[in-house]
Amino acid sequence: MGKKIDAAKEKVDRAKEYPIEDAIKLVKEMAYVKFDETVDLAFNLGVDPRKSDQMVRGTVVLPHGTGKSVRVLVFAKGEKEKEARDAGADFVGAEDMVEKITKGWLDFDKVVATPDIMGVVGRLGKVLGPRGLMPNPKLGTVTFDVGKAVKEIKAGKVEYRAEKAGVVHVPIGKVSFDQQKLVDNAKAIIESVVKAKPSTSKGKYIKKVSVSSTMGPGLKIDVASVS
Repeated sequence: MGKKIDAAKEKVDRAKEYPIEDAIKLVKEMAYVKFDETVDLAFNLGVDPRKSDQMVRGTVVLPHGTGKSVRVLVFAKGEKEKEARDAGADFVGAEDMVEKITKGWLDFDKVVATPDIMGVVGRLGKVLGPRGLMPNPKLGTVTFDVGKAVKEIKAGKVEYRAEKAGVVHVPIGKVSFDQQKLVDNAKAIIESVVKAKPSTSKGKYIKKVSVSSTMGPGLKIDVASVS
């Protein structure tokens, strides 16, 4: 395994900015572990996310999905409950789900809620908030159009937000994906992050973009190759 890692790293010029197609080709070639690694994009942005007017966040429905099965929980009642189930939601409910989560159940990946149920869901703030699972109208997860929300998440909708020091991490698929599908997904993310530039951001906005697999080294991407 050590020799494989060394050989992989020897292929990488850490200082070079690769065209996006070349970077993703190398990431696929350097995947040496037995499981299907996730491929991630990492952005270093010229913003201070501690300032509310410089927060960068958004959502993108990836053209080819993430390759990951996502378990969706929907808080809804009546007709909206049926709509959520018909769209493929894994779990649907209201007070019963709140009680279940309060007792420690967390076997889901994304949460959607109708606006009229948010008063009930709000009681879970301390549980869902720190895990990034709290429904949010800006991200399209607090909505009466629960069918559309569930279908988008199941199709590969990803969320991103700037963390401390202006770093953004977003998954773009699996190493097993066809190279072009990873390139398409990466371009969709980069275009979205470019559009999300806050008007208050001064100087260079995108300082660096790199791509890597779960266990592989990171490669810098030439952002100009995306446009």
